[in-house]
Amino acid sequence: MKVFCEVLEQLYKKVLLGVTLENDSHDYIFYLNPGVSDQDCSTATSLEWANTYGIQGRHQPISVGVAPIAVAPACLKTNSRMSSSREVMLLQLTVIKVMTTRILSVKTEFHAKEKYRDIIKILLQSAKVDSKLIYMFQNSDKLLCHMAAQCLALLLYFQLREKITLSNSWIAFCQKNLSEYSESNKAIYCLWTLTAIIKEIFKDSCSQKTEILKQFLTHFDTIFEVFYNSLFSQHFENCQDTSKIVNILMCFLELLELLIASRIYLKLHFTCQRILFLKPSCMLEVITWPIQAFVKRKVIIFLKKCLLFKVGEDLCRGSVPPLMPPDRHVAMDMLALANAVLQAVNSGLLKTLSVYGKHSFFGGDEVQPGCEHIASPDHVILRAASLVIMKSLEIKFQNCSSASEMKVDLQRFMSELLTFLKPHLQPSLQLRNPCKWLSRVFIEQDDDMLEAAKASLGIYLTLTRGCEATESLTQGKEMWDHHTHENGYNPHCIFLFFLKNIGFDSTVLLDFLISSETCFLEYFVRYLKLLQKDWDNFFTICNNFDATESKYDISICDCVPSLVQDQSTNRTIPHHLTAPHSHIDVCAQHSWASDAPSEPLKAVMSKGTDTMCTSSLSSPWASQSLVDYDSSDDSEVESTDQCLANSKQTCLHQQATKEIQDAARTSRDKEEFSLEPPSRPLFLKEFDTAFSFDCEVAPNDVISEVGIFYRIVKCFQELQDAICRLQKKNLFPYNPTALLKLLKYIEVISNKTMNTL
Repeated sequence: MKVFCEVLEQLYKKVLLGVTLENDSHDYIFYLNPGVSDQDCSTATSLEWANTYGIQGRHQPISVGVAPIAVAPACLKTNSRMSSSREVMLLQLTVIKVMTTRILSVKTEFHAKEKYRDIIKILLQSAKVDSKLIYMFQNSDKLLCHMAAQCLALLLYFQLREKITLSNSWIAFCQKNLSEYSESNKAIYCLWTLTAIIKEIFKDSCSQKTEILKQFLTHFDTIFEVFYNSLFSQHFENCQDTSKIVNILMCFLELLELLIASRIYLKLHFTCQRILFLKPSCMLEVITWPIQAFVKRKVIIFLKKCLLFKVGEDLCRGSVPPLMPPDRHVAMDMLALANAVLQAVNSGLLKTLSVYGKHSFFGGDEVQPGCEHIASPDHVILRAASLVIMKSLEIKFQNCSSASEMKVDLQRFMSELLTFLKPHLQPSLQLRNPCKWLSRVFIEQDDDMLEAAKASLGIYLTLTRGCEATESLTQGKEMWDHHTHENGYNPHCIFLFFLKNIGFDSTVLLDFLISSETCFLEYFVRYLKLLQKDWDNFFTICNNFDATESKYDISICDCVPSLVQDQSTNRTIPHHLTAPHSHIDVCAQHSWASDAPSEPLKAVMSKGTDTMCTSSLSSPWASQSLVDYDSSDDSEVESTDQCLANSKQTCLHQQATKEIQDAARTSRDKEEFSLEPPSRPLFLKEFDTAFSFDCEVAPNDVISEVGIFYRIVKCFQELQDAICRLQKKNLFPYNPTALLKLLKYIEVISNKTMNTL
């Protein structure tokens, strides 16, 4: 046993380094071929199985200065403990796993790769190692089962890559264990292995991903559909072991997510990839099961990813391929899912969704003795449920032509959502402005907040175009304005609350613009286009924000001290952020029928050599990211050039951020010693003296004119200046010319507005 282990350890070290093996391939099979016995599927070393394959007489493949192979069987005849045999088996599986990984890696030297490939082929063909790994799933040792599943997944993917006929024993194993719901561990390992194979397909850099996945799914298309129907037809309360169905459900959700991702990214059309959209009610019913809260959370987050086209982002360790152009079949499936969600909400889904319970932390969900358990809502569920409803409404309205139907649906579902959220938000939403719900719910998750804001903006634009096509908005302007606020989707209020959350800080907006982690670019461009055409409405809402703050005697100095100081003058500015009861005297004309949501970024596209990317990864139809920030998991497999490119991009981002921060500090330092107004005034000079007063003593007539409106205009100006500086130094990651045109136009109309005050 000692000799055998030493030889195996040296083989492991050589393979780990990618060294070319000198001996004949069959010599290494002796050490890598696992043995399986019938008693509890306990393991045995290859030496115990050597006579079966007729290779015992072969010479020792690696010179390690120990006894020759001939004496090794004598060593095994001693009463070795089962743990020793287990360790040998784990080491064998590790070597097989590393060797297969080396074959799939582009960094492995050609001759070494060919040797490894030959060894693995012999293991599959002569030693039938795949059948033995499947048999190990019966073992009570969970670590051994997990290692067997990892090895089997890599070996099956190797067969797909090498165009070798997929293991018949594996196909039969899947058909047997997934043909109907079973609480056995075999189904769990089966699902886990299938998931690992699809992950390997996504990770691989080869150009044949679609063909490989097509070859793989051909064998399992019908099986997945049968298992889906069987699993979700179970009555959870009747299950003998609820932990088993929970484990199977969690594994199947991962597999289902990857199947949907493969359809969107790789353009395949198997039934198993569409099963969720064909029968979405089955998945939604899980939320009503008397099941643990974390399972319901997983299901809601899964639905959110599907509606946002973000499936697979967390499960694929490698870089996710870019989304393909729009597919009408995928769009129709998303519409079916959105309709199912709204139908479930209409049937009382939110009433059955409990957001209180044990929270899961790194240390578990049990409260230690002596520690007080503070009941609080699960904000992850609140955010996910809110975003699922908002996105479902947006998708449905994009496919609806009746403005009256959209109004009725919007009022019904937003009323359901706000009623659901109200008791869970502290302080409670007494809602001087219902639009505040979005910033309150998503305050801790900026990517979800921007997705929700973008969905809300899309709903507003779609509904506005529908109303313009059927009726005149000017005739019922006050009623229309009341409708947008009552249902919490007025785009100006939502944007103002968003700016309040970030402290009107232009550097935060700049960071969002140069990052691909959120959909801010798409949202910001669409909002600026709206702002140009709806400026009077925006200005009126800003004034009403200030008036409401004055009416309720709410000072920003009291609630958000960090927002009091003006960044450029370092003086106290009266500004007012609380929303009003209602907005009146709005005379803006709505004319956005041509502003189609399907083309939100055309205004910021450039056809020059430095053309910016079409959108961020979070956009459903993005072709590439603005900035390719890869995860740390990818660093092991990236090429040197890619690593250098990522490092350069990271440095660019850091340098750009430092540049704007330094510029802001320099501006403050200069203006501290200067009494002159800025060269390009952002407000009327006659209001300049008001900035030296505290919020409490500022005159009311000044408050309405230099409050939140001034801070927004100033924030836009700082952002515009920062982008210009970075562009001149070639530090901006894309061509922002068109974006600057939008900001410049906002500057012009804002100056006109202030000149008329």
